Amino acid sequence: MVVTKNIDNRWLRRYKVFFLIGILILSFQLYLAIRFFGLSVDSAQNTSRWSPHKLSNIDSNDVENSVNSARRSKDGLVIDDEDIGNSVHQHKQRLSIKSNHGTNKVYTKNQTYLRLEELDFVPSCEITTKEAISAIHRAKTQRCKQKISNITCLISQGLLYPNQLPNYCPNEGYVAGKSLGCFKDEKNYRLLNGYYGNYKNMNSPEFCIRLCLQSGFLYAGVQYSTECFCGNDEPTATARLPDSSCNMKCPADPHLACGGYYTVNIYQTGIAKFVPQNAETSTASYTKPARIVFLLTLNGRALRQVRRLIKILYNRDHYFYIHVDVRQDYLFRELLVLEKQFPNIRLTRSRFSTIWGGASLLQMLLSSMRELLNSKWKWDFVINLSESDYPVKTVNKLVEFLTANKGKNFVKSHGREVQRFIQKQGLDKTFVECDTHMWRVGDRKLPWGIQIDGGSDWVALSHQFVKYAASSEPDELVQGLLVVFNHTLLPAESFFHTVLKNSKFCNTYVDNNLHVTNWKRKLGCKCQYKHIVDWCGCSPNDFRPDDWLRIQNTETRQIFFARKFEPVINQAVILQLEQWLYGIDVNKNIPNLNSYCQSIYHHLDLTPFVDDSLITIAQSVARIKSKAISETCSVIPDKILEVTSFHMDDAYQKTLVLYLAGKVQIQTYLKGKNMFVLIKSSPLTHRLKALTVSTEYDQKEQTLRNFAQVMGPYSEPTLVFEFNSSPDVSAKIINITFLWIDPAGRLVEVSDASIDDSYSIMHIKPILKQPLIPGIWTIKLIHKNQALVETRFLITPLEFFSGTVVTQKQVSFIHSGSDIIKEFDAQWDKFLPNSHDREVLLSKSISDSKRFGSDLQDWIDSLVTKFFIIGQACVVGNSKEICGHKLQACNEAYWSSFAPDPKSFLGNINQTSGSFDLW
Repeated sequence: MVVTKNIDNRWLRRYKVFFLIGILILSFQLYLAIRFFGLSVDSAQNTSRWSPHKLSNIDSNDVENSVNSARRSKDGLVIDDEDIGNSVHQHKQRLSIKSNHGTNKVYTKNQTYLRLEELDFVPSCEITTKEAISAIHRAKTQRCKQKISNITCLISQGLLYPNQLPNYCPNEGYVAGKSLGCFKDEKNYRLLNGYYGNYKNMNSPEFCIRLCLQSGFLYAGVQYSTECFCGNDEPTATARLPDSSCNMKCPADPHLACGGYYTVNIYQTGIAKFVPQNAETSTASYTKPARIVFLLTLNGRALRQVRRLIKILYNRDHYFYIHVDVRQDYLFRELLVLEKQFPNIRLTRSRFSTIWGGASLLQMLLSSMRELLNSKWKWDFVINLSESDYPVKTVNKLVEFLTANKGKNFVKSHGREVQRFIQKQGLDKTFVECDTHMWRVGDRKLPWGIQIDGGSDWVALSHQFVKYAASSEPDELVQGLLVVFNHTLLPAESFFHTVLKNSKFCNTYVDNNLHVTNWKRKLGCKCQYKHIVDWCGCSPNDFRPDDWLRIQNTETRQIFFARKFEPVINQAVILQLEQWLYGIDVNKNIPNLNSYCQSIYHHLDLTPFVDDSLITIAQSVARIKSKAISETCSVIPDKILEVTSFHMDDAYQKTLVLYLAGKVQIQTYLKGKNMFVLIKSSPLTHRLKALTVSTEYDQKEQTLRNFAQVMGPYSEPTLVFEFNSSPDVSAKIINITFLWIDPAGRLVEVSDASIDDSYSIMHIKPILKQPLIPGIWTIKLIHKNQALVETRFLITPLEFFSGTVVTQKQVSFIHSGSDIIKEFDAQWDKFLPNSHDREVLLSKSISDSKRFGSDLQDWIDSLVTKFFIIGQACVVGNSKEICGHKLQACNEAYWSSFAPDPKSFLGNINQTSGSFDLW
């Protein structure tokens, strides 16, 4: 032992210098490590933790305007443009090198990366997600690209979304995470049978508890390591097992047990069972009738239908607060006059540009609700409606119902399993709205601790709840949900539901939004709105008389509104509904009862943009009609004032043109000629009901909404063909071909289609290179190598471009057509003009493309007279004699937009009822 000790001492003395040096190096390294990791942890805690105070004012404008530091300052000092340019260039180079080489990855053609050279800003982080990169590259403006970039970076840094939110709904003593123990489960009789999921990498008691809570279940159970079960039934004591029976490790945390083979660890999620309230029917406990705000959120140009809706709902004890989309000058301008007539009608000046599914829809609703809260109006409920809604019960019945249910909130839930709803609705994705588009930028995790709900965006909310949900100083729950739903597709369909279920108002939730909606999934769900959202969307169909039974069935239900109604599609069902509600005698001699007018252009409109082809045709019609009137004197049309679509008996009839000639306002109309030509009769042609070319095809309503069929060089024509069913029961699939022939006699497109023996409406939208050659186009239907029918349509030359008279330089560009001509199989040549005629047509087309001034007007007028019938004229005001022609007063012409329309006329209020007489 002594020898060993001496050896150890000698060894220590010999190497003590090295020991000291090593200890010093180790101490220094430890210091650096502590310093480095301490800073990292502090930084992570400071930057990745979501705080409602940090984002208390975050909205689309804040994110959009938050430029990264490379564009703001350099070492805390303001820098000039040259420094900015150098900094941007250098940072782009660093990011580019890092993106391609920093992780030792080689990008292939199938992988995407951000093309920094296309951006005029520097992303504040490295963006690698495929969806975000795609959105940035597809966005049109640099402002939008930067907004997407900033949102993506905030998410990657953990700064945008809260990880967890509070739940203020009373939980009746349930404790989140409380273990009930280990239980025996059975294959055919599960203890928790509400939801099942298999999570091979994420499962743990905490994960499963949060998932079940999010789905609205009271209990969560982990089983067989990776399985998560949810349910609302408490397990029986007879199924209890020793805790050791649940002995499989959790994938997310091996230190914890996640059940076993048909054994399950069960926990409370911390919420009480949610039971929607039942609506009351008796008003005995209330003496003061409920007062309602009808929040009308309007878009489009259906002015007469909006006035008709206000008229049937109107009562001086209730209020109308109207939001008109900022792009709809016409509707806003025409409705603004109602403020002077009625003290209980107001239009908000805080107008939004909303799109289908956009975050702007929720922002608009909340903004309007905040204004209502700050108004002097005394109200109990707010009900949001659009121009497509219509009541199916009288307002008196609605008031009686809401009076009995003061303080309750009426929303319609989805009725599905919550996790399935989240996925189908895209709630687990981040969306950014800009450039009038909802861009999908990646996946996300919804905050834990709350139940997710949603359904319909049509709601009836109490004053108390609106005061909470739309507060200017929201609590942590509402503030967090505002951030979440500001980047959510269709946020108005989930925000109010989710706030309700997780707030102190959870016991006021009634699963009924007082609406019936006309869903026809086969027609209404065709993956709509792809041009404005990165997602497939659906919308309901318009009611028609064939759907009347659905309206009748609401009589015994707590349903007060139906949607959708559009008089340009069908007005008869609205008339039928009014008669059903009020028992009106249809035999009364009511003027224009079955007619409907809707403006499609007004000269005072700033938005939307002018349709140059429509104004060109309208100006031509005014010229042609003025020449017919002024045979002995001069009547020159000065200005197109308005263009209106006129419908009678639920069919488009004509397009009205109102123009100014001197000091006189004259209205005339045009209607299209039948350009259908039968070439060869056959059983197939006997079935052919319609062959039409126009634009704005509505697939769910199977209607071309460009009723006048006015198209120009930048239009996108759509062919719609309708076949009756075949009387031959043995008929098979029939293949047909359509040839698209331009004014130069050239084949520009070949479209194939197949029809069966049943009735069908189909459409074809070819991809034609723009600008299209102006003139007469032809479509031929080919079957079994024979031309059976043809139809012609007009692509009008433009007298106006971007709303102003076209210049000579613009004419040669717009009217020359595309230089790209496709080549097709020679088998179609026999259906085209012969080579000599094609040369003549081409030469004429080239010559026409250079026409300008009065020569251009003459060309346009000659084409208009070939395709349209110009009707009679009337004068606004008293009848007049112009150039020897006696013109009828427009208010006496049934077809005029100035003719009386009692359906939408807001006249004197009935002093007894405080409402209008319906007709």
